[in-house]
Amino acid sequence: MSLPFADLKIIDLSTVLAGPSVGTFFAELGAQVLKIEHPKNADVTRSWKLASEDASESVSAYFSSVNYGKTYLSLDLKNEKDYATFIDHVQNADILLSNFKKGDDEKLNVTDEQLRSINPSLIIGKITGFGNESDRVAYDLILQAETGFMSMNGTSTSGPVKMPVALIDVLAAHHLKEGLLIALLQRNQSNEIKTVSVSLYDAAICSLANQASNYLMEQHIPQRIGSLHPNIAPYGEIFSTKSNDLVTFAIGSNQHFEKLCSFLRCEDLITDDRFKENKDRVKNRMQLFEYLQEKIKFLETEMLLQEMHQRFVPAGEIKNLQAVFQEQAAQNLIRTETINGKETKRITSIGFQWK
Repeated sequence: MSLPFADLKIIDLSTVLAGPSVGTFFAELGAQVLKIEHPKNADVTRSWKLASEDASESVSAYFSSVNYGKTYLSLDLKNEKDYATFIDHVQNADILLSNFKKGDDEKLNVTDEQLRSINPSLIIGKITGFGNESDRVAYDLILQAETGFMSMNGTSTSGPVKMPVALIDVLAAHHLKEGLLIALLQRNQSNEIKTVSVSLYDAAICSLANQASNYLMEQHIPQRIGSLHPNIAPYGEIFSTKSNDLVTFAIGSNQHFEKLCSFLRCEDLITDDRFKENKDRVKNRMQLFEYLQEKIKFLETEMLLQEMHQRFVPAGEIKNLQAVFQEQAAQNLIRTETINGKETKRITSIGFQWK
């Protein structure tokens, strides 16, 4: 299959996760992606290693997760010769990615104006922390803290908890991909040339979705309720099976609830005024959990899930990553590549299929 971006050249000056993952996205779709790093201060994630990783290796698992299909070049843009080499690449590039702190583009002579004086057709993609005018240093943790995510995540006793992936970086990367794809379309259709800028802050706020509307419309401030859903029950309650596995349900409708109760032979709950409608189930979710757990604890996990799947009731086992990657469907999404002599693995950045 011919890849759609085989004719594109992208210069990736970005570091850490959000920007590099955008470069990887285009690389997977055929683009030539040149990642430029400072000779002495390379992408910091090369050093973000697990205790089990070899300290002498120049590549970490973290770095590998968002760098794939790229070529690498060490350049000091403050060095005249290196800068000239950089400019040579800019002349025939289509997109340039960066995540500079405010003012760094001027120090390095890579402002939009300077770059477009060399290549008027260059599309520029930028990741910032708190917007183009802010000089705050931004890491995903700080954004999760300041945009409400940590306040909602966790349990009533755990205190605020960050997501175990750099969620805001991932979200910002998706926004930048979308903006760049639109910019490419506009360039092709009308020769308009755009700079696309995405802040981690805006990406985070834009992703609050139903929780934002719950507050904006009802002044509801989400509390830490673990995996529970504020609007639906049972949804996110964690049940233990006879096999000592943990399972959960996403009962999004009365029909789901009726099917679940019928299978568990507790049909009386269907007509019980405490659980008859979703709003009632949310109000009395702890009592409902106790009733359902008494039934589920006698069932084998595999049988329970098979029965739920056959009845089209959303249910799943809570798996660790070892169990996840035993599944062929997950194996199919792994991409391998040798970088600096080290075999690396990551998950594809392409979550769609086309025919």
